Amino acid sequence: MFAIFRKEINGFFSSLTGYIVITVYLLVNSLFMWIFPGEWNIFDNGYAGLDTLFLLSPWIFLFLVPAVTMRMIAEEKRLGTIELIFSRPITERGIIWGKYLASVVLVLLALLPGVIYYVTVYMLGEVPGNLDKGGTIGSYTGLFFLASVYAAVGIFASSLTDNQVIAFIAAVLLCFMLFMGFDSLAYLPGLKNFDEFIIRLGINEHYKSMSRGVLDIRDVVYFVSVVILFNEATRMVLLSRKWRIKN
Repeated sequence: MFAIFRKEINGFFSSLTGYIVITVYLLVNSLFMWIFPGEWNIFDNGYAGLDTLFLLSPWIFLFLVPAVTMRMIAEEKRLGTIELIFSRPITERGIIWGKYLASVVLVLLALLPGVIYYVTVYMLGEVPGNLDKGGTIGSYTGLFFLASVYAAVGIFASSLTDNQVIAFIAAVLLCFMLFMGFDSLAYLPGLKNFDEFIIRLGINEHYKSMSRGVLDIRDVVYFVSVVILFNEATRMVLLSRKWRIKN
């Protein structure tokens, strides 16, 4: 697993992938928070807070994370190197979790420079330091878990095809469904009695819960369970391919 993890991490930073992901994430957030006029601009809004960051980031990661994961298995299948990996003494879980952890580390590296936003807003307030520390920590934690789920979904989508573009589109659609789809589904006619249950099946409800600064173990269990579910689904896809190769 760690050999796969090192291979992917080295791949991110030996090419421009890792640097582009981190730069794009920081650049888009910075433009909306400080440059583009409007209600999301901190200066125009007149409120020193990080609401813009935590509203935008799930949507930015919705595209960035699938862009990172789309090649992870699809490219191996296209080049035929997946058979070479199967021939090595490593389990399917080792392959998947190695690639998954590399994606999560890249997400974490993109989030870490966000401390600059916190320090800047912390100092910009009319009363310096008048910032909800608990809510900020909870929001960053929720954002990390959200992006971690996106990574698991992205790797699953990548395992379904050898075409990176198809893997990217499938991952974006699945991530969107998990993030906002259940919220919309809950309000369909006939589902009113089950709306709370359906909403809690989606990421958004658990992300908002963490953003309030309360780290509920149920939210953590939800995110971890979804990650395991998609990684196990990816494992089943790889096992089916391995079985077809042997037969």
